[in-house]
Amino acid sequence: MCRTRLYRAVWFGVAGLWWLAVAVCPRAVAEDGSFSRGPWPFVPLARPEPPPANPWCLNPIDAFVWQELAAAGLQPNIEADRAALLRRVTFDLTGLFPTPAEQAEFLADPAPDAYERLVDRLLASPLYGERQAQFWLDLVRYAETDGFKADGHRPLAYKYRDYVIAAFNADLPYDRFLLQQLAGDELEPANPQALAATGFLRLYPDEYNAANLEQRRQEILDDLTETVGLALLGLTVGCARCHDHKFDELSQEEYYRFQAFFAALVERDDLWAGTVEAHQQYATQLAAWEQATAGLRGEIEALIGPAREALRSDALGKFRAEIQAAVLAGDAERTPYQKQIAALAMKQVTARDGEAAARLSEQARARFEQLCKELAAFDALRPAPPETFMAVSDVGPEAPPTCVLAGGNWQQPLQAVDPGFPALIGGGTPQVRPLSGQTTGRRAALARWLVRADHPLTARVAVNRIWQQHLGVGLIPTANDFGAQGEPATHPQLLDWLAAELVESGWSLKHIHRLIVTSATYRQSSSVGTHPDAALALARDPSNRLLWRARRRRLEGEAARDCMLQCAGTLERRMNGPSARPELPDNVSPNYAWQPDTDPASRNRRSIYVLAKRNLRYPLFEVFDQPDLHHSCPRRPVTTTAPQALYLLHSELVRQQAAAWADRLLAAHGADVHAIIEAAFRQAFCRAPQQDELSQVAAFMAARTSDYRLAAARNAPGQGEPGTPASSPAGSAGPPHGTQGATAAAPPSLPGNQPAAAVPPAEPVQPAEAARAREPSQASGERDTTAGRDSPDPGGTPDPGGTPDPGGTPQPGPTPEAALRAAVADFCHVLLNTNEFMYVD
Repeated sequence: MCRTRLYRAVWFGVAGLWWLAVAVCPRAVAEDGSFSRGPWPFVPLARPEPPPANPWCLNPIDAFVWQELAAAGLQPNIEADRAALLRRVTFDLTGLFPTPAEQAEFLADPAPDAYERLVDRLLASPLYGERQAQFWLDLVRYAETDGFKADGHRPLAYKYRDYVIAAFNADLPYDRFLLQQLAGDELEPANPQALAATGFLRLYPDEYNAANLEQRRQEILDDLTETVGLALLGLTVGCARCHDHKFDELSQEEYYRFQAFFAALVERDDLWAGTVEAHQQYATQLAAWEQATAGLRGEIEALIGPAREALRSDALGKFRAEIQAAVLAGDAERTPYQKQIAALAMKQVTARDGEAAARLSEQARARFEQLCKELAAFDALRPAPPETFMAVSDVGPEAPPTCVLAGGNWQQPLQAVDPGFPALIGGGTPQVRPLSGQTTGRRAALARWLVRADHPLTARVAVNRIWQQHLGVGLIPTANDFGAQGEPATHPQLLDWLAAELVESGWSLKHIHRLIVTSATYRQSSSVGTHPDAALALARDPSNRLLWRARRRRLEGEAARDCMLQCAGTLERRMNGPSARPELPDNVSPNYAWQPDTDPASRNRRSIYVLAKRNLRYPLFEVFDQPDLHHSCPRRPVTTTAPQALYLLHSELVRQQAAAWADRLLAAHGADVHAIIEAAFRQAFCRAPQQDELSQVAAFMAARTSDYRLAAARNAPGQGEPGTPASSPAGSAGPPHGTQGATAAAPPSLPGNQPAAAVPPAEPVQPAEAARAREPSQASGERDTTAGRDSPDPGGTPDPGGTPDPGGTPQPGPTPEAALRAAVADFCHVLLNTNEFMYVD
């Protein structure tokens, strides 16, 4: 451990110099005055001196934790064993389990810095960004549909998700991460990633077809104000919408001053980044195409124009006269407020344009279709449309007025207010400067204020979320509420030290992740039984607020699905792009159900890429506590309900993956039952089976194999009673159909796992299907590298003798191979239903 000790010594020795350097060379200019000197945490960020270290401490984090433990007369737990620690940190940083090859490599590495090098490798993996993005997307209520009754699709929303993943993987400094999301169009208009980042301001639920657009505009502003306050400041500013905050020093006027930063927003789906030369080239090519097709387009417009205008007029007629006037006015004549209202109205007015062709006479429609074909002949001349984003901009350099609203009612405006910061954290009026003549500069001013090096909340809120992710509970447990109603901090000095460290490291989030997961605090065992004095610790700190052990945590629904696919070898690793649409259960509402992807591999992409639909959450995610996608979620609840167990038992997804996993194991190990059991344990639990587990599982598989052979023999042609169904393990909780009295083996009782006696046998899939599912789509050009380490030649798995019935359900034939295959699938299904699979110690 000499390298670790040296690292710790250097860390303590230069801590003061780091803070001095940042104080002299801050990353953000304090242009808006000083922050308040109020109660913690609403005081300017300053770096505390770590307490003296002792031999247990590996970095300053541990010194702060040790101090609190010692004050309570407690001591930390022992370090987790290497296999458990490997599984924990791999899952925490990537959302997947370590492969058997990765396990063997780490466990055989005797170097003192083996763990630190493992952490560095995980942080450098593209899987890291996919894992971290899920926490951020929960926080900002990411979804790809509008919500409300229509729940319309947002086809460009996925680009914001991809931006977040790429930002985490690149370790984009957190201050720039916020600057781009709040004001990327103002600060970096030529950067496509900055435009994609502004999708953050488009994630609100939206009843786009509402008739009362003034109310809709106010609801959008309220949602933005509340979400920015919760996600970035850790404050419940939304409580001051209708009246002064009941608990925090935040007035209703300050709420609307904060809201005024967003008052000029307008939705944009047509923004694209590029150099001046690129824009000029596009304009030149487009002009050439327009000139060449002017006659055709004019004739098309003459045919379709009247029908389209009639539809638009009908749509416009449902709005009040003031809204109609805003739409019909010329852009130069509209006030900033009218520009916003007109933009909202035009989404509905133009939504019916596609119906115009159907209103033409038969003769006119035939001519219209012929003209469209002739126009298509000029496609080679037309420039490719530039990439656009779900983004925002301002209506112009002047913003609509913001007024305090009596009771939060848009129809009862009181005094007008300018943008301003809450007095609770310093107050003041920003120096707003319009940028490039096209924006107000308000959001840029807000963003710059948020990322000041001495800001009381931004860095504290960020590191608290990272701590919560790795330790289970934040240093301030209420991660979205640092105010009076939030829970008090357990280690306030540690929180300040981490926040200062974030700023001084150049706002590097990876740096904070590395500090936390390499600390002795993180490496503790989660088992109470391994603690040197568990009885005392439980008596004095039953909720583990002082961190005398690690916390056991359950997989989220997304992670459970990913790890199932990983074990089965079917996980598709293709990153980015339009979202995946996996198969849905038959009982899903047809009003909101999506059509599954035609490419089977695309259905098996990581869960971060599954379509995020507000009115239809993917069932596995929903049953395991996925947020509702309408509100900011700082920390998911962890419930224990009967539907969770029933879903794992009976879900077609789980059964299919168990069968594919069985095919993978058989292809790699043949009929060697002991090798199959050991490989499955290492893939699912990251450990070898104990001797009693090996014996129980081997006995279970032998009994199940015998049951399936007996069932197959009884159902062979000329055998059994007339009308007896063919042998099939699908949907049976007892012996296979047709065994006529044979007793099915009970699933093995694995130490530390939930009873699995009711687990129905899994339904094996055809080997050809499993092989196709394991292969990524040709378009992706990538392979599942994890599966590639553990799976056989991708050329396919030999058919062990299963034959499909007329309905397409595979049935084990009367061969020993098919019976063993069904038994292995049952065993895999048992593993996917265990606590040890669903929890990380």
